[in-house]
Amino acid sequence: MTAPLTILHAQVLTLDDSCPQPEAVLVGGGRVLAVGTREDLRAQAPRADVQDHRDLLLTPGLADAHIHLVGYGQSLEFLDVSGASSVQEVQRRLLARAAATPPGEWIVGGGFLLSELNVNGYPTAAQLDEASPHHPVVLYSRDRHMTWVNSLALRAGGVTEDTPDPEGGHIVRPLGCLQELASGLVTQCIPQPTPEQWLAYARAGAQDLAARGYTSAHTMASESAEAPRALQALAARGELPLRVWACLPHERLDSARDLGLGRAPGSLFQWGGVKFFADGALGSRTAWLHDPGFADGSGTGIALDPPELIYERGQDALRLGLSPVTHAIGDRANTEVIGVYERLRPEAQARGIPLRLEHAQHLRPAELPRMKGVVASVQPIHMLGDGPMIRDLIPHLEARSYPLKSLKAAGAVLAFGSDAPIVPPDYAANFAAAVTRKDATGTPVAPGEALTELDVLWAHTRGAALAAGWNDEGWIRPGARAAFTLWDRLGGNARALVL
Repeated sequence: MTAPLTILHAQVLTLDDSCPQPEAVLVGGGRVLAVGTREDLRAQAPRADVQDHRDLLLTPGLADAHIHLVGYGQSLEFLDVSGASSVQEVQRRLLARAAATPPGEWIVGGGFLLSELNVNGYPTAAQLDEASPHHPVVLYSRDRHMTWVNSLALRAGGVTEDTPDPEGGHIVRPLGCLQELASGLVTQCIPQPTPEQWLAYARAGAQDLAARGYTSAHTMASESAEAPRALQALAARGELPLRVWACLPHERLDSARDLGLGRAPGSLFQWGGVKFFADGALGSRTAWLHDPGFADGSGTGIALDPPELIYERGQDALRLGLSPVTHAIGDRANTEVIGVYERLRPEAQARGIPLRLEHAQHLRPAELPRMKGVVASVQPIHMLGDGPMIRDLIPHLEARSYPLKSLKAAGAVLAFGSDAPIVPPDYAANFAAAVTRKDATGTPVAPGEALTELDVLWAHTRGAALAAGWNDEGWIRPGARAAFTLWDRLGGNARALVL
């Protein structure tokens, strides 16, 4: 049987310069077949179904270029302490959750920021004990680079005042906060979900994202190995509502090599990248900075994966056809990773594989020209909460924070995402932050780095497709995937349309 044909009438933005604003799109078999006038497409396919969306804007499908998709689905069940403006407010929310949780069960939540809690130093385990003495408690900071835990959780992990800092982590004293890899001392004790629960989390995350108007996602690697397996299972069942590009952590690269894992485009689930972490995050004071470091005297952050490791394993990734994908927030971290990528660039270009810099929040001016051709996978939504911290912690970097316009001018490939579950996958917040350059307090942050709405749309569609190495995504042209987003206005209400 011949696949049905459909003509879409709408206000079309193709992001294809050869035909930027046609009147209609002809699709069939999951692909765009033609674009043009309504009359021309009707003549080509007189029996095609017609969908009239002439009051709406039709664009390439939205992509979230940086999300922890299964972790996001799981987080929908977590205790939400985001926006808490004091330790007492966290305690109130925790007390309510503890009252509804059997004693001994773990309570997991997150979303707090030190700067919003109005504390001097770091909160302690004893403060969480006041609200929940009978449950092990783990609360992730909003950036997920620090955990705030209670005494039962510390006891489960065997953490005492005498426990030495693990490599790549720091135990804050008095006890209560664990930074970077130190968090694993406790989080490894949280009972692991069953395969059925992983599948439910994957389904919840994917369905939530699709309901928001997204048609694809790039899921990052800081999740259990069960997370991508659950997404693969959904794809095999025909239940995955998104196209997913997935990363594996570099620690699993040897297994990938043994299994012959490589880039395999075509299905709705695809392995595409190998993830590295050059540093931590701003809110946890673990972003890796050049001198003078943080203005509160907390140092220059924490360097995680060494540059030489990123280079050596980045070569292995490229040989497998996979993209090196590196988290870098502080200006020193970005300097080091860009230097590594310059060494990897010849082989990456020869293989047609993108090099990805995740976050790219703080760069020195000298680094910007070196970003030509490199993917800058940025989450402008983080600027909403980061603004006050930038002014307080790294005021010397404010003028070049989130340098979106400069990155675009330098020839970097902008790809936008959310980093959910750090924050919700809210494309409207990305539009607002990138265009207005105002943080959540209404204060401007480097206003000269503002983008246009069309720039943001490109970064959420075509730029994201280029970041995944997809040439059949992110624009509307013959041969492209028939995956669209319908808008009442750009950056406004949206819904996905996949044919």
